[in-house]
Amino acid sequence: MSARPASDGRAGVLRTAPPVALEVDLGPGVRALFTTRAGGVSPEPWDSLNLGLNVTDDAARVRSNRARAAARLGAPIAFASQVHGTDVVRLDAPAQDADGAPVDSVGEADAIVAAARGVGLGVLVADCVPVLLADVDAGVVGVAHAGRRGLAHGVVPAALEAMRAAGARVGNVRAAVGPSACGRCYEVPATMRDDVALARPAARSTTSWGTPALDLPAGVVADLVAAGVADVVHLAACTVEDERFFSHRRAARGGTTTGRFAGLVALCTA
Repeated sequence: MSARPASDGRAGVLRTAPPVALEVDLGPGVRALFTTRAGGVSPEPWDSLNLGLNVTDDAARVRSNRARAAARLGAPIAFASQVHGTDVVRLDAPAQDADGAPVDSVGEADAIVAAARGVGLGVLVADCVPVLLADVDAGVVGVAHAGRRGLAHGVVPAALEAMRAAGARVGNVRAAVGPSACGRCYEVPATMRDDVALARPAARSTTSWGTPALDLPAGVVADLVAAGVADVVHLAACTVEDERFFSHRRAARGGTTTGRFAGLVALCTA
C-alpha cells in the first residue's frame, strides 16, 4: 500500500515556512494529512512543529503550532487528552470556547468522530499509530490513537462503531495508517508481547536484533480489514528510524524529551 506525500520534509525548512506534511487521499472533499517536525516555532528538543501540550513545551508555542497545522488542514482542529483507552468523542461542530478559539482538549478519549463539514480532527503521536478514517458518502470522519493498550483493547473497532452510529457504512470507509514505530524497532518484554498478541495476533513481532517486539501498525491494519474496511493505506515510515517525525523512544535513548506530530482529517467546506 502507498500514499502520495506532498513533501518529504528532509530539506532544511525555515521556522517561518508552512508546516510540512504528508497528504493522503481519503476521497473527494476530504483533507487528510500527517504532520512532520518541520514548520513550527518550538526550539529544541521539540524542534519545531510540536503539537503536544503535555511534553513541557511552552503552551503558547504549541497553540501557535496548532494554528499553523489548522491553516494547513483548512479547518480548526479538535484534539483529545489521550489516555490509551477506547473512549470516543463525537463532534457536530468545531470545538471552540466562548471567544471562538479552539479548545485545548475535547476531553479524555483516544478517538474522535465528526459528522459535519469544517470540523478538523487530530490525533497526537510519537511512536503510537495515528489512524485517519473517512466515509465520504455519509459525510463522517474519524481519528484514532492506537498505542499498545488501545490496540489491544479495541480502540480501532470502537472508532469504527462510533462512525457507524453517526451514519457511516464501514464498507465505504477509507483509512490511512500513519507513521509509527515499526515491528523491527518496538522492543517489549516477552510477556507484554504475548499479552497483546493474545488479543491482536497480527501485532506479534521480533526486532531486527532478535528480541520480542510488537508491530502495532500491522495490528491496526488487521483490525481495519477484519471490520470490513476495504481501502487501507499504510504510510510505512518508522518514527524511531525516520527523524522527520517525533519519536519518544528515540528521544529517551538520548535522555531527552520530544514533541508530538499529528494525523489530521476534515471534511472540506467547499
